[in-house]
Amino acid sequence: MHRKLGTWIWISLILGIQIGFDFPEIAHSMHVLSLVFLRLIKTLLAPLLFSTLVYGIASHSDLKQVGRMGWKSILYFEILTTFALLIGVVCINISQAGHGIPTPVKMEKSEITKPMGWEDTVLHIFPENIAKSIAEGQILQVVVFSIFFGIGLAQLPLPIKKPMLEFSHSLSEVMFRFTGLVMYLAPLAVGSAIAYTVAGMGLDILNHLLVLVVTLYTALFLFILLILLPIIYLYKIPIFPFIRTVSEPVSLAFATASSEAALPKAMTAMEKFGVPRHIVSFVLPTGYSFNLEGSTIYLAIASIFIAQATGKSLSLNQELVMVLTLMLASKGVAGIPRASFAILTGMTASFGLETWPLFILFGIDGILDMGRTGLSVLGNCLATVVIARSEKEFDREMALKN
Repeated sequence: MHRKLGTWIWISLILGIQIGFDFPEIAHSMHVLSLVFLRLIKTLLAPLLFSTLVYGIASHSDLKQVGRMGWKSILYFEILTTFALLIGVVCINISQAGHGIPTPVKMEKSEITKPMGWEDTVLHIFPENIAKSIAEGQILQVVVFSIFFGIGLAQLPLPIKKPMLEFSHSLSEVMFRFTGLVMYLAPLAVGSAIAYTVAGMGLDILNHLLVLVVTLYTALFLFILLILLPIIYLYKIPIFPFIRTVSEPVSLAFATASSEAALPKAMTAMEKFGVPRHIVSFVLPTGYSFNLEGSTIYLAIASIFIAQATGKSLSLNQELVMVLTLMLASKGVAGIPRASFAILTGMTASFGLETWPLFILFGIDGILDMGRTGLSVLGNCLATVVIARSEKEFDREMALKN
């Protein structure tokens, strides 16, 4: 389904460009289809984040029993995703891919809001009323509430927490299906949105999209060069055997734009590379929630691209708060089709941004998704070796045979 959906999105993207260029009057009337899609995305976001984060945190309460391996993994993941965030912010601020995009016809730019002071920024993180936070689309507040709720649930005895844990798991599964159903509307939404956009601003938008794609892949390459390669060197990991070992799962992830499709192959490959099964089975699944370097880079670039496109001037402090919010919100939704789009939709409401650039991003999401997914799988495979080395359980001789 995922690959067929991607094909239809590409077809609708091309048709939308043609309709917007040749029939601008029709294109303007089609805009309602993209707005319907956007409303459905906003509807599913809060329960999706709540259920996945609560279940993810509460069901991993055994990390204390795992001990050293648990905190080492989480610390390693957070350090790397922070570097990914910073690289994404730097690259998009250098390329300015969203700067200069004209606002579509009949759509006014949002007013530039007064920058919040540090006290307001801190207060804005914490909800005073969770229902109000959900209604206003304040995803950071929903995330903070969900994290505290999940930690509280994890500390309860099993008989008491089990019903809520099962409810959270059931709700998350329902929201996965909900998301899948909504995504069937994606080709119509993308086609209508790109038609409306082209009708309003012409084909100049394609130049900005090319710059955006180059910006993302440059950032992914820099992360590999500046972060992952030094880690391979520092931990004395045989580089060429490692590349041969991970080439298949990473290629699979890149081709399908699905990290889950590559998970079984990645686990098998890392065991053959000399990482014990108990480390692979712990680090890889945990990394799929906590170590999404590719998605972190993309979210940093996409969020600032939206701000640039809508003419919203953000300070460096505001940019970092925004991308940190996105990074936290993305922790529990690995594997959900087009989850990044849902997270970005909530972000636009939280930071007072226009929503029309979302569909520009969604139209080329297939190209962007392949690169960020491939990098995330590569980073998680490397993480298993790093943790195995730190636990002195890595079989270097087995690795050299690959």
